[in-house]
Amino acid sequence: MSPGPTPKTVSLAWMAVVVLVAGLSHAGPTPRMSLPDFVTLSKQVRPLVVHISATSSTQSPSIPSPFRDDDPFSDFWRRFFGERFPRSPAPSPRRSVGSGFIVDADGYILTNDHVVEEGQDLIVKLSDGSEHGARVAGRDSKTDIALIKIDVERTLPVAVLGDSAGLEVGEWVLAIGNPFGLEHTVTSGIVSAKGRRIGAGPYDNFIQTDASINPGNSGGPLINLRGEVVGVNTAIFSRGGGNIGIGFAIPINLVKGLLSQLKDKGKVTRGWLGVVIQDVNAEMAEALDMGEAQGALVANVTKGSPAEAAGIEVGDVIVAFDGVPVRKSSELSLIVARTPVGNVADVAVVRNGRRVIVEVRVGRLGDDEVAVAVEEGGELGLTVQEMDRESSAARGAQDRRGVVVTAVETGGPAEQAGVRVGDVILEIDRKRIAGLKDFRQVVGKLEKGSGILFLIRREDTTVFLALRLPR
Repeated sequence: MSPGPTPKTVSLAWMAVVVLVAGLSHAGPTPRMSLPDFVTLSKQVRPLVVHISATSSTQSPSIPSPFRDDDPFSDFWRRFFGERFPRSPAPSPRRSVGSGFIVDADGYILTNDHVVEEGQDLIVKLSDGSEHGARVAGRDSKTDIALIKIDVERTLPVAVLGDSAGLEVGEWVLAIGNPFGLEHTVTSGIVSAKGRRIGAGPYDNFIQTDASINPGNSGGPLINLRGEVVGVNTAIFSRGGGNIGIGFAIPINLVKGLLSQLKDKGKVTRGWLGVVIQDVNAEMAEALDMGEAQGALVANVTKGSPAEAAGIEVGDVIVAFDGVPVRKSSELSLIVARTPVGNVADVAVVRNGRRVIVEVRVGRLGDDEVAVAVEEGGELGLTVQEMDRESSAARGAQDRRGVVVTAVETGGPAEQAGVRVGDVILEIDRKRIAGLKDFRQVVGKLEKGSGILFLIRREDTTVFLALRLPR
């Protein structure tokens, strides 16, 4: 039988306890870690989210042509197979599904433009299971936003629109929608990045998140932990069509300024400056006598544009517009687009190393134009811009398909392949290039070290050129 603790041992043990308690009291309370209350948050926002189905009737040939419209064999195919295999007598319906959320108690619902663009018949299903016919109240393809309207006899709950500018990378968010036809699915994740450009349009400025966004989530809300909508779920990054943990949402701050125009006019009117710009790198900043690489370098000024009337010159670096600093060229397009038409804005430019202020009266943006054209280039060793009226007229083109090469890097892959300034890129690797959106999407998927085939229109002829990307 072992002896029990001696009085000395007991006293030492009590002293250790006293010291430990005293240390904890000085160290303060132990921090507690807990996950957000997703259950309560989901119950709060689910009534705001709707399911949208769009049905359209289309006709298609029994055997689709394998040739492009401008291919000489295309007409032969239509005449030969069109007589033997005529179109189906009855149109076949096409159905697409998506999500949306209520932004007005009278029945206005926000969603993606691509959810409703093919729809002749729109059906909205509310969280209580009731279904309602809907009409399109307004659309804006440049930001992929649409506003639809349902008629109901009761007041609907309305989403609270938050501040996407205040989002922090690493912040928790919820994505709510209708993926794969499953109603009101909630997924959680964090904000992975902000200000992402994915080639979706001229006003790319996406929130990237790892909250699962799958087919059918399009148009649904991205929610912060306060139950506020901070984004509109729009796209995923995937090579096979499934979710791999990278999703993109339109910042709600970009959408807020469009809602009243979509509701009242059915479309969006934007400001127009009329310049082609590019980013300023360190070498350019040194050559332009600038202290740091910032702003938007003007590479071209459109004739008859507000920029030309104001005296903006090629070589100017726009560093602020209407009091808003311009750090990158992509920011200027967004700033100008949301400036009211007719407003006079102070534009700060760096010219010959000096800061100069010029006054610009903002013009109205046409349907087939962008507020500011941002040049694209990358590892190809060239920069391009969207075809506009002036570019197509100068080249005698019948249409404005393609992108115009505005600069070629000395010694780069494009120069080595024979690409010249003024060439119009019509295809890349046999993929049709209608404009900057197509160009960005195709170039973004090119692999390093791969050989690239270009179809280029040069003056009154077309020519194929091949180049190889650096590894």
